[in-house]
Amino acid sequence: MSSDSEAEVAALQAQLRTCNARLEAAHSELDMLCHAVSHDLRAPVRAVDGFSRMLMQRCEGRLNAEELRLLNVVRTNSATMNRLIDDIVDFAKLNRNALRVADIDMGALVSEAWAGAVHEFPGRMRVQSVPPARGDRGLLRQAWSHLLANAAKFSARAAAPVVIVSGERQGDETVYSVRDNGVGFDMNYADKLFKAFQRLHGANEFPGNGIGLASVARIVKRHGGNVGAQSHPGNGATFWFSLPCAP
Repeated sequence: MSSDSEAEVAALQAQLRTCNARLEAAHSELDMLCHAVSHDLRAPVRAVDGFSRMLMQRCEGRLNAEELRLLNVVRTNSATMNRLIDDIVDFAKLNRNALRVADIDMGALVSEAWAGAVHEFPGRMRVQSVPPARGDRGLLRQAWSHLLANAAKFSARAAAPVVIVSGERQGDETVYSVRDNGVGFDMNYADKLFKAFQRLHGANEFPGNGIGLASVARIVKRHGGNVGAQSHPGNGATFWFSLPCAP
């Protein structure tokens, strides 16, 4: 190898070491942020909820209906804040661990995710042909859970709510979709769907914090796939994601 080639290799190795050091520093800062969010922010929320509960217990029988309502509002919002903290920490950690890749029965995973994420749905969920996949089962279960819970939430008010899960191989990838007959959304705002904290409906209409679909996008991207959605207001929505086909 010539001296010029050796110098070029040495320079590239130095750049790689620098990039790795910066990546480790970024991961360290992320861990510190997660710790701060999980502990430092959660403590005052616990205090607000705890003192509200104590006040309700100590003043039982002496509070009027409006006072009870206001204290319940405080406790409900404390619970909402705790869920938001959990979701932020989980979202921040999605890129931290290496993928544990294995063959996955996606039909079974869909059923498992539905049972864990959706409760008291007034309609039905149908699973059509869902091809198997290869990926991190835990992360893909999270993705399915977010998509199914999203579909159930926005279709629950339909006359006959239904959520349909399907998948098909298209070239060198498999595309999975979750379709509902809910409220739908305006495609002019579709670019916001998979971004953290972006919502197309107010929290007073549908609960949520805008992290679920962003988590789906991050999980799918880690697997080398893509995400997307199609809808029309009042005509339901279809959310899809693709994964590379297993060799």
